Amino acid sequence: MTASNITTTHPTSFLLVGIPGLEHLHVWISIPFSFAYTLALLGNCTLLFIIQTDAALHEPMYLFLAMLAVIDLVLSSTTLPKMLAIFWFRDQEINFYACLVQMFFLHSFSIMESAVLLAMAFDRYVAICKPLHYTTVLTRSLITRIGMAAVTRAVTLMTPLPFLLRRFHYCRGPLIAHCYCEHMAVVRLACGDTRFNNIYGIAVAMFIVVLDLLFVILSYIFILRAVLQLASQEARYKAFGTCVSH
Repeated sequence: MTASNITTTHPTSFLLVGIPGLEHLHVWISIPFSFAYTLALLGNCTLLFIIQTDAALHEPMYLFLAMLAVIDLVLSSTTLPKMLAIFWFRDQEINFYACLVQMFFLHSFSIMESAVLLAMAFDRYVAICKPLHYTTVLTRSLITRIGMAAVTRAVTLMTPLPFLLRRFHYCRGPLIAHCYCEHMAVVRLACGDTRFNNIYGIAVAMFIVVLDLLFVILSYIFILRAVLQLASQEARYKAFGTCVSH
């Protein structure tokens, strides 16, 4: 364990516990995690390669899938290598700034993922409910703007967190009862008034989850209503089939 640097207000490193209470099973727990990480790398890289090489797949639905694949690659690579190091080698130590970077990538790319899922729901809404306007609405320009908006929203919301955490004095020990650094787990170790961090974290989570989920649900309500109004059962199956990728 690394001692705190008395010239700074934060420790030089934290210790990630892993899965509390199951430390003796970490080697066995690592098996499904390592399999899932390998599958994520192979699956998402294969998907990106296919979409990149096949010009017929350069359509909005597949471009959004490509965005989702990139986000999944970043999310899994942000957390799983360190988790496996904890499970296999008991390498629990993580540098303070590395912890903040991991936290930033974890939360910001989770927000991006939520935005892309919302964009995919919008894509299916236009394709099924407004099919004649699909090519004029879902243009390359709009898709680019949606992607940039997703990145901007995530970065804007998450950028304050590392700076807010850096100003605290951490007097409750270096142990994080988790496999990775996440905002609230780090805040629990801080001394002083952490109310703003608590409120900000909850507000961002509620804003993202509630707002995005609400619009996704509304999109699929409209999609379901439009599909059920189709005359033939075959047309209904085909319309539902386009949503399978989600």
